[in-house]
Amino acid sequence: MGLLAIGTPLDWPEAKKVASHVRSWGIEQLLAIWRRAKGKERDALLWGDEVEYLVVCYDDENRKVRLSLRQADILAALAADEKLLEQGGGVPDVQRGHVKGGETAPVFHPEFGRFMLEATPGKPWGIGFKDLLDVEHNMKWRRELAKDHMDASEYPITLTTYPRLGTTDFTVPQYPVSGDKLRSQFVPDEIANPHIRFPTLAANIRSRRGRKVELNVPVFRDEKTPWPFKDPTVNYDLHQWPEDDDVRNGAAKENHVYMDAMAFGMGSCCLQITFQAKNIEEGRKMYDQLNPLGPILLALTAATPVYKGFLVDTDVRWNQISRAVDDRTPEELGEKPLKNDRWRLPKSRYASNSTYISQDARLRKEYFDPNLVIDSELKQRLLDGGMDDLLATHFAHLFIRDPIVVFAEDLKELDLDKADHFENLQSTNWQTMRFKPPPPGSDIGWRVEFRPMEIQITDFENAAFSVFMVLITRAILSFDLNFYIPITKVSDNMETTHIRDAVSSQKFWFRKNPFSPCHARATGVSGTASPATASRPTTPLGPVEDEYELMTINEVINGQEDGFPGLIPLVESYLNSMNVDVETRCELARYLDLIRKRADGTYWTAAKWIRHFIQNHPEYKKDSVVSEGINYDLLKAVETITKNEGRDGAGVEMLGKRRQ
Repeated sequence: MGLLAIGTPLDWPEAKKVASHVRSWGIEQLLAIWRRAKGKERDALLWGDEVEYLVVCYDDENRKVRLSLRQADILAALAADEKLLEQGGGVPDVQRGHVKGGETAPVFHPEFGRFMLEATPGKPWGIGFKDLLDVEHNMKWRRELAKDHMDASEYPITLTTYPRLGTTDFTVPQYPVSGDKLRSQFVPDEIANPHIRFPTLAANIRSRRGRKVELNVPVFRDEKTPWPFKDPTVNYDLHQWPEDDDVRNGAAKENHVYMDAMAFGMGSCCLQITFQAKNIEEGRKMYDQLNPLGPILLALTAATPVYKGFLVDTDVRWNQISRAVDDRTPEELGEKPLKNDRWRLPKSRYASNSTYISQDARLRKEYFDPNLVIDSELKQRLLDGGMDDLLATHFAHLFIRDPIVVFAEDLKELDLDKADHFENLQSTNWQTMRFKPPPPGSDIGWRVEFRPMEIQITDFENAAFSVFMVLITRAILSFDLNFYIPITKVSDNMETTHIRDAVSSQKFWFRKNPFSPCHARATGVSGTASPATASRPTTPLGPVEDEYELMTINEVINGQEDGFPGLIPLVESYLNSMNVDVETRCELARYLDLIRKRADGTYWTAAKWIRHFIQNHPEYKKDSVVSEGINYDLLKAVETITKNEGRDGAGVEMLGKRRQ
């Protein structure tokens, strides 16, 4: 969820006039934060997770399931709960925590879709192992609280996307497909949260781009899929808006499922983790070292094989969200010569990271993106303000974008005790990692947000991936691990991740030796290359190509026999170094075992399970179509798995046989 300010938003023609002004003020606010917070030390090592839900509504009599657009009602019910008021000891509010048995209750937030909820723990998690063991319980509690404040026919599902979003009769209440914000053929404007930020964001992205967004996902070709495939839901004769000409001008591609609105991307759910570092240097190191892990964790959590009622030939959501908010003009896309715009932009504003920022002696120039686009004037202002070159380059890259939602009230004066103009740009650069300065006037420290993971069906899985990310972060800092590879290779990995069943079928670029010479033996990880047999010399002068190779995800997670040690063994070595008690180790082992077996293929991804469920459904006609009946049975099965987590046999392909 982005910055939810209140005010009078400017339509794009007016926002465009003040874009440079907003960027300039944003840089001044950033410098003010930098001057105040660059020396912050010994902040607590805290972290938090964000879980997002789709709210679905069952019609059991007719074997239908639809998206419920009652987000506001559900949030209001949570805020007005008298029991929570008594437990919380204060005014009930979705922005405040409440107490249950000594715990701080979760916080619920609105999201882009009126069918979505976001939930976070009521306070940050600490780094202690007890906190790690509380995460799963807390996630279950969040889902229970959400369900308790819904109608009997509703349920909070953790699927990445609703499989039939954009088909006929897919919401409750139902609205005619119309509206001047999205101008979509498939979804009404009412599907979006009515907060002024969201419709303005959608309309201004479309207006800046000069046409609707285009999402084309290759359809999965089954035995009876019409070929060539021409999306049968597209209306080529529609003439409601000028943008309806898009499809007649080639926006809907052959052999692809076509979508035309922000809702098809920002209506997706994910699992995000934010870490607070003890100081800015540690935060910068975490940002860099977690960056190459993004595609690996995205592949491990793959959960998106269906769009708009069709099986597709990809497994993850990332590129679809990227296209759903892609505001680049034809000039910026390279479709026309540069005339009115400043640069050709190789990526959407929702993309994989393009920068490294740590002042790490192991960071070689060969790792940087040779085609990185930056605003040189803004970079110079940051340098003149005392910021170092690496961090100035990072923010000067983010600030090549225009602010999309600008409120007239914010343009009256520059307030250096606020961060609204900075966050305007920061919060609409949606990358795999986000480096987050301390908010003005708070005790919060420098933070790093890990964003690529897909939401998982069960709370057990979401807890497992959350805990794993915390542990690998601790191992990185404890052992001073080095995962640097050229950032262009990380971008290549992000594309590979989209391939169907990439977790088992593909290889990814990854660093061979994560150790500095002085740390190679300290971890006690077997099979690790010693300094004498490392993948490169101890000086940074060897060919950078010798430092990395293509690996399977099984090799990245579980290790190679005579090469890369594996992320799980590194985590286990870290746990050994911390003298963790046996009971805690056993609990943590449940989570590590899930990830180990997901990586080696023993357990399926949600994408593979969903694909298998659909293809083996008795109503499936091998034509790539996910009918209403199939969709109903799929979501009922997902709910069963969510509640029982494999204990009744449902979902064992993803979870194994869980203990009773």
